[in-house]
Amino acid sequence: MRTLAELGYGTVDLVCVNLYPFEATAARDPPASNPELIEMIDIGGPTMVRSAAKNHSDVIVLTSPEQYPSVLESLSVANGDPSGVDNATRQLLALAAYQSTAAYDAAVSNELENRFAGHDVPSRIHVSSGPGSQLRYGENPHQPAAFYPAAGDPSGLAAAVQHGGKPLSYNNYLDLDGALRLARSLCVDAAGEPHACVIVKHTNPCGAAVDQDQVGAWQNALASDPESAFGCVISFTKPVEKSTAEAIGDHFFECMIAPGYEPGALDLLSTKKNRRLLTLDPIGPRADEVRVRQLDGGWLAQVQGPPGIDWDSVECVTQKQVDTGELALARFGSAVLAEVKSNAIILVASTANGCATVGVGPGQTSRVAAVRIAARRAGERAKGSMMVSDAFFPFRDGIDAAHDIGVSTVVQPGGSVRDQESIDAANEHDMAMLFTGKRLFLH
Repeated sequence: MRTLAELGYGTVDLVCVNLYPFEATAARDPPASNPELIEMIDIGGPTMVRSAAKNHSDVIVLTSPEQYPSVLESLSVANGDPSGVDNATRQLLALAAYQSTAAYDAAVSNELENRFAGHDVPSRIHVSSGPGSQLRYGENPHQPAAFYPAAGDPSGLAAAVQHGGKPLSYNNYLDLDGALRLARSLCVDAAGEPHACVIVKHTNPCGAAVDQDQVGAWQNALASDPESAFGCVISFTKPVEKSTAEAIGDHFFECMIAPGYEPGALDLLSTKKNRRLLTLDPIGPRADEVRVRQLDGGWLAQVQGPPGIDWDSVECVTQKQVDTGELALARFGSAVLAEVKSNAIILVASTANGCATVGVGPGQTSRVAAVRIAARRAGERAKGSMMVSDAFFPFRDGIDAAHDIGVSTVVQPGGSVRDQESIDAANEHDMAMLFTGKRLFLH
């Protein structure tokens, strides 16, 4: 300070920095070149921000235009004196400054790893987010909770527009995420069908259908398990038509998400005031992505996406063979199954204009128990249906149970040391069986 005084220099009272737009450059399509991207890595900016934040008791640090109005107001009231910005505000601005540089470094690290290392999963996990939004509570009322949008331009649920209704809950977010994942998978594995409808309850699909007609997609998805669909989350892959809204009528659901709503549809659906109606445009095909999950002592990361089964390599291992229509049904069923908690069994069937689930057996510790649950949901509709399993059958009892309820075709990955027993059972019952070679566990 003595040196500053001797040189006649004043102190720095305020530092205001907007960092180079690295994230915006990294998000460009087509991608920016590596030299152009690296040029957007700010060096001096973070240095000034961090040094100012460290000395926040003497220096006001601003890192976002959203901070300007309140600070300018405080300075104006104090006739430009920096003391007009109190210490509590300075502390919050310093915290925001460190959060800003941490997020910036995370974005640089993640993008350069993606470009330079090209790992399927990252060597380290660096996560940053936008500001969190407080939720009423978590899964249960005694648990505090918040939603944190991913850093950068809004995407996924963070980009969805809500049309009235109560704020989204923690459980709503989980179910909407599950509905979106399946809807996007159906855009890949049932791309030939113009309409898809997904119904989710407690993160498990309880009904799904693809159809030439949106009303048909809704009705067939609902018919899969109307009891479980009470208080559900619904997703459509195309804008909701007025006729679909009329068909839904007074059905009780928590949330709906779609690429839009045709004239009159939103008004009809909004007659129930607590419905949460969201628009996310577009709802496009799902692609593989890294998903991270926290556990005690660390994190797990894996690539997740649509099933990715090579249908040209799928093998029919029984005397009875399948036709192209049954292959299309198997592809639809596998897409749905991939989003059902393990052990999972689903029953699917062709409809007049598409495909639909007729019974879902989710999250069982016994595969045969999952068969029985799916059968109970399906009732008479199990006859002639296709059974899809997320893993191989370790014993023939699952195939025998499927025959008892009238299943005509079984789809499973294969891979058990007792596969031949399952094949023999299918042949005895004159059933067809496909081996996909791909397990679809979900935990």
